[in-house]
Amino acid sequence: MVGRVLAAQARAQGRNVVALTSADWDITDATAAERFITPGDVVVNCAAYTKVDDAETDADRAFAVNVTGAENVAHACARTRADLIHISTDYVFSGDFTDVPGGGPRPYDIDDATGPLSVYGRTKLRGEVAVLAAMPDAGIVRTSWVYEGADGSDFVAAMRRHAAGGGDVEVVADQIGSPTYAADLCSAILQIADSAIREPVLHAANAGAVSRFEQAQAVFEELGADPSRVKPVTGEQQPRPAPRPPYSALSAVKSEAAGLTPLRDWRAALAAAIGASR
Repeated sequence: MVGRVLAAQARAQGRNVVALTSADWDITDATAAERFITPGDVVVNCAAYTKVDDAETDADRAFAVNVTGAENVAHACARTRADLIHISTDYVFSGDFTDVPGGGPRPYDIDDATGPLSVYGRTKLRGEVAVLAAMPDAGIVRTSWVYEGADGSDFVAAMRRHAAGGGDVEVVADQIGSPTYAADLCSAILQIADSAIREPVLHAANAGAVSRFEQAQAVFEELGADPSRVKPVTGEQQPRPAPRPPYSALSAVKSEAAGLTPLRDWRAALAAAIGASR
């Protein structure tokens, strides 16, 4: 999804874009990158094993793509002297704030301690480490709860289908993050590609912290549907194979200090996403 949106946005800006699917470039093949990367390129690695639940029983494949594949891309960029932006996730954090002075959750800063709960989160964190070990001047961009909002399998698209139908929908109210509109994330990625920002890790997510339940209600409201049809449940009432962090909102404070333009509030971004796909 991010790759598709990024390619379209970059082309609209008149950039020379080469957008490769996994069928074109299997990043788990250590030699494949040499066919595509040339000196001076900016490579954005949007490839990832993102099926969070499936990864619990498909750990080898998740590791191959999220760790070995990411490392292969980084080595190729280092050898070719191309720039690299690698996309990562809020799921590298645990959501456990028991050791935070004053208690209470707050958006994660870049240098906060990680502690992924799932196979997906662990492989993405190990991918970050592998990328920076292979290419110390690469850039890691962590984001959160990405959606496009039109047809598709993302959360907002799913809630749109529920809003258009009848009956109620149950949504977890005890998972909090920073919903991020893919178009806004891609604008941030292109800013990084064009700029002198060279921080090892940046956070790029729409501002604010909201539960999945509140996000779903907002989708219904934006579409003129009755938000009371969205019913809150706990994660225990809707168990999934992979554990999710109960809180994984991302702070942009240090990214902004590094020069990255902060992304707008999550609710304004949601309104824009739904308006763009009507």
